[in-house]
Amino acid sequence: MAAMNIGMTDEARAEIAAGLSRLLADSYTLYLKTHNFHWNVKGPMFNTLHLMFETQYTEMALAVDLIAERIRALGFPAPGTYSEYAKLTTIPETSGVPKAEEMIQLLVEGQESVVRTARSIFPVVDAAHDEPSADLLTQRMQLHEKNAWMLRSLLE
Repeated sequence: MAAMNIGMTDEARAEIAAGLSRLLADSYTLYLKTHNFHWNVKGPMFNTLHLMFETQYTEMALAVDLIAERIRALGFPAPGTYSEYAKLTTIPETSGVPKAEEMIQLLVEGQESVVRTARSIFPVVDAAHDEPSADLLTQRMQLHEKNAWMLRSLLE
C-alpha cells in the first residue's frame, strides 16, 4: 500500500478508524433492529410506528455507507460482517417480537447508544484535527439525539 500523508499520524488514523468501526457496528445493528421492528410492529400505533421506523432505517442505510467510506479514506478496511459487528457493537440483539411500546424503548436505547459511541470518539478526532470525522460524528449525534427524542415522546 502506498504511504499516506494527510497530516495525521498512522496511530491517530488507526485509533479513529477503530472508533468509526464501532460506530459503524452500532449503526448497522440499530439499522437491522429498526428494520425488523418496522416489519413486525402491530397495534393501535401501527401506521405511525411503521412509517417512523421506515424513515429511520432508510436514513441509517445511507449513514452506514458514509461511515464506512470515512474509514476507507483513513486507509483502513471497514468491517462488513455480522460477526464483526457482533464483536464491535454496544447494542444487544432483540429476540422474538416485542410489543410496540417495548420496541420504542429498545430503539430509544439504541439511538442513545449510537450517540455515546460517536461522542466517545471525539477526543482522538479533536486531538488529530480530523475535521471530516468530527463533522460526520456531529451529524450522526444530532440525528440520533433527535430520533431518540421523537421515539421517547411516544412513551410519555
